Parts: sequence; C-alpha cells; structure tokens
Amino acid sequence: MRGLWKLTWTEMKLFLREPMATFFTLVFPLMILLLFGSIWGNKPPKAGGFGFVDMSVPGYTAVIIASTGLIAVAVSMATYREKGILRRLRATPLRPWTVLGSQVIVFFALTALGMVLLIIAGIVVFGLRFGGNAISVFGAFSLSALSFFSMGFILAGLMPTARTANIVAMVLFYPMVFLCGAFIPSQILPETVRQFAEVLPLTHVVTLLRGLWMGDGWGEHLKEVGILAGLMVVCVIVSAKTFRWE
Repeated sequence: MRGLWKLTWTEMKLFLREPMATFFTLVFPLMILLLFGSIWGNKPPKAGGFGFVDMSVPGYTAVIIASTGLIAVAVSMATYREKGILRRLRATPLRPWTVLGSQVIVFFALTALGMVLLIIAGIVVFGLRFGGNAISVFGAFSLSALSFFSMGFILAGLMPTARTANIVAMVLFYPMVFLCGAFIPSQILPETVRQFAEVLPLTHVVTLLRGLWMGDGWGEHLKEVGILAGLMVVCVIVSAKTFRWE
C-alpha cells in the first residue's frame, strides 16, 4: 500500500508538469464556463428553475471526463509503453495492479478537481444552483469516469505509439463533445443527428449528470446507468486482454 501512494504522488507531480494535459483538464473548462456564462448569464427562465450555467456545469464535467479518459489515459499509457517505462515498472517489486491503480487514482483525482473548480467558479461568479443529492452526483461522476478510463486503457493497449493513440482519441473525442449536448442543446439538432448521438457514451454521461444535478432520482436514469456500467465491464475485460507492458 505504501508503494501505491508513493507511486501515485510521483505520477500526480508528473501529470501537473505536463502543460497540455493540465490545461485541458483544469483550465480550458473554466475558460469555456466563464466565457459562455458571461454571454448568456445564469437567470432561470422561470422561478425555481435552472439557468444556463446551472445546466452547463454537469455538461462541462462530462467533457472533462471524456478528455481525461480518452486522451490523457490513452496517451499517457501509450507513451509509458513506448519509452519502456511500463516495462521497467513491471520489473520492480511493485505489483501490476499497483502500477495501474496509481494511474487510475491520479486521473480520477484530477478529473474530480476539474469538476470542483467548475463548481467553485459557478458559485462565486454566477450563483450556481444545485437541486440534487451530492452523493448521487458523485456516484454518477465516478461511474462515468471509470467507464471512460477503461476505454482509454483499451486505446493504450491497441495503439502502437502515443502519437497514434492521440490521433484516434481525438477522432473519438470531438464528435462526442459536439453531439452529446454539453455545448449544443440536443433539442436543436436534426432528428438523424440526435439518433446518432444516442449511440455515443458521452451523451449518456451528460444526461445522467445533468439529471441528478437537477434533482432526478436514479430510477429515472436506469438506461444511462445500465449503458455506462455495461460499457465499463466490457471495456475492463477487453483492456485486460489487450493491454501490453512493452
């Protein structure tokens, strides 16, 4: 256990020294929130309702989850394998679950920090409203994050180089971001596009987080929970088969 926490702390410092990863996880979502929040404000359309920023924070949180899971996890693990770092770590007394577990802890903590920064900015600048249960939202956040992390590990195992992993991750990331409803309301999209968006995992993350944020119960989002839980189980099984240390 001591080795896990030491390795986790080291990986945390290494991540924060990487400017691009830190920017897209912690800074970019804040910039988007402040930019569009200043344009549209946060006045609800009716008394007791939710405004633009209230609806945007869970959506932007979903984007952070996708960015970390698809891009940061995949590129980081592929880079470690390409440079021989994973092979050297495998040769140490540390167990494989310790090495991989430290990565998951780091990515989870930084994704959660990104969400916390959004919430703080929303409260301080726009008077952010919250109508749900904090434990439920955290549970949905955890399920969503682990589902996307497992997808990232599949990419890390299948892609031969970090550059290839980055390209494939971007190809998957950007269509999901623009069609999931986080930035563009799904109601204004054409019917064919909405049907396609329903296939995308990030759409279900946005729907689940936004629904619980506004006060929905878990029973109203069994579809999203089932899809994300099933995705996580399948991806963990596949990544266990495809992950390579060298």
